[in-house]
Amino acid sequence: MTTGKINVSVENIFPLIKKFLYSDHEIFLRELISNGTDATLKLKHLTNIGEAKVEYGNPILEVKIDKEGKKLHIIDQGIGMTADEVEKYINQLAFSGAEEFLEKYKDTAKDSGIIGHFGLGFYSAFMVASKVEIITKSYKDEPAAHWTCDGSPEFTLEPADKTSRGTEIILHIAEDSLEFLEDSKISGLLNKYNKFMPIPIKFGTKTETLPKPEDAPEDYVNETVELDNIINNPNPAWTKQPTELSDEDYKTFYHELYPMQFEEPLFHIHLNVDYPFNLTGILYFPKLGADLQIQKDKIQLYQNQVYVTDNVEGIVPEFLTMLKGVIDSPDIPLNVSRSGLQADAAVKKISNYITRKVADKLKSLFNENREDFEKKWNDIKIVLEYGMLSEDKFYEKAGAFVLYPTVENKYYTLEELKENLKEKQTDKDGKLVVLYAGNKETQHSYIEIAQEKGYEVLLLDSPIISHLIQKLESDNKDLVFVRVDSDHIDNLIKKDDAVISKLSDEEKESLKTVLETIVPKQTYSVQMEAMDSQAAPFIITQPEFMRRMKEMSQSGGGGMFGMGNMPEMYNLVVNTNSPLATTILNTADKTDQEHLVKQALDLAKLSQNLLKGEALTAFVKRSFEMIK
Repeated sequence: MTTGKINVSVENIFPLIKKFLYSDHEIFLRELISNGTDATLKLKHLTNIGEAKVEYGNPILEVKIDKEGKKLHIIDQGIGMTADEVEKYINQLAFSGAEEFLEKYKDTAKDSGIIGHFGLGFYSAFMVASKVEIITKSYKDEPAAHWTCDGSPEFTLEPADKTSRGTEIILHIAEDSLEFLEDSKISGLLNKYNKFMPIPIKFGTKTETLPKPEDAPEDYVNETVELDNIINNPNPAWTKQPTELSDEDYKTFYHELYPMQFEEPLFHIHLNVDYPFNLTGILYFPKLGADLQIQKDKIQLYQNQVYVTDNVEGIVPEFLTMLKGVIDSPDIPLNVSRSGLQADAAVKKISNYITRKVADKLKSLFNENREDFEKKWNDIKIVLEYGMLSEDKFYEKAGAFVLYPTVENKYYTLEELKENLKEKQTDKDGKLVVLYAGNKETQHSYIEIAQEKGYEVLLLDSPIISHLIQKLESDNKDLVFVRVDSDHIDNLIKKDDAVISKLSDEEKESLKTVLETIVPKQTYSVQMEAMDSQAAPFIITQPEFMRRMKEMSQSGGGGMFGMGNMPEMYNLVVNTNSPLATTILNTADKTDQEHLVKQALDLAKLSQNLLKGEALTAFVKRSFEMIK
């Protein structure tokens, strides 16, 4: 037996490891299983090239709990180590890596992602163990070795009687970490980090009932058999070629990733690239409401089938973080803080690639089956609209598949929209006016008026639509979007044929003065407009610019500073050609006049869903009195 001191200048490196990595101390299991997987895959490679003259067989990893002995065992059947290799890799290299890591990242270590890059993976065991043993037998014809360390720089190394190839790591769990001797805790960690590791992982056994033989008697009792409980799927869908997988396979894998997700995904995108970086994965479009709810099941990031994180900020373009799925890349640098990650050139390339791939897939889905794409539009639009606003590369491609639905459920691309609307909805200044509604129910009367004129009305109701139409207008000369309730219809699309007012300018001014003494100034701006005599006498509109800026301010990232908190402002448009306008003007009794104005204003408010609470109660009461 030899004893020695680990070559390390930082005497208290173990407390440092524990302190800096404590917030993430559960990852010790991921690190140790990753090491065992690497050792197994190295053996596979050496046997394939003929360097290791041994039988590879069907190796597994095993995790065992010894509750009484307060020990956790991680056993692999991989390449193993000789005593010299233990001395080199465990006592020298790993510790120099540990020092480098602590020196370089002592301020950000808690945010450092995977730590195995520094050879520190093995030493993460000391975050939960008071003593660690390694019993290992190399594939080479050399004696097994037994290494022991109690968390100080002293270690012992002696021969062992292990005869089977591979490495067993024994963790003597510390008193403050006894939770790691619970089956449920270890099972949860294996399921979180190792569900798709490339080598089968055994954790205990399970009992399976054998099927009943066909000729079995009635009183036959089914036989049971004890089997290894393999907790992982070593060949997940993303490691296969798309040609090997059916739609059903993709759906099955979705539910394997998210066992609590009961809705089917709308469609998937299989990522597979090996130059200029390696990346595989599958992204799924789930059904998304318009409320931009916080995602519970996020995209999972793996590195060579080892789970790393579900914080994929910087790797996946921000607008796609609303999707679900998995990305696996050995090329993502995970040993730096997230701010460094976003600046990394390889990461930017990966993000650009994913953007391009998603755009190409959406275009092909649109071209292959437009009808199906249209049916799914409302469930995916929020992601695509957000993508157009946040990613220029996506915006460039989006014209080929982003849709603009009408209130009658017709769907246009932007170019189709321009083509179909130009004849009727071009105003006298040559601008194409696109009318839209934000809510089909509350804006019904305005939609109806526009449709009577033969105009198309879009239904654009996502929370970020004001930002998007602002961008579309700035990129498309002579194209304007206006909501149908932002003015009366003849002002929305101005043609040359102006309607003549029945009231003189003097009468209009008198009527305006009367109205302004009754209608609340802080909410309504009174406008006199000559319209068709059949049009409503009073129409409430909300100016497009003010409303849009307010919406943009409320949904973030635009609008004028502080406008989100401004009170609502409306225009009260009075039809000077309506019989009511003349009646109000000619009513001498001030009380009757005020009564007429309030009733007409309340009716206009009612059509805009603005009459509520006390005002609605008073209106109903007043209306009943009128029909006594």
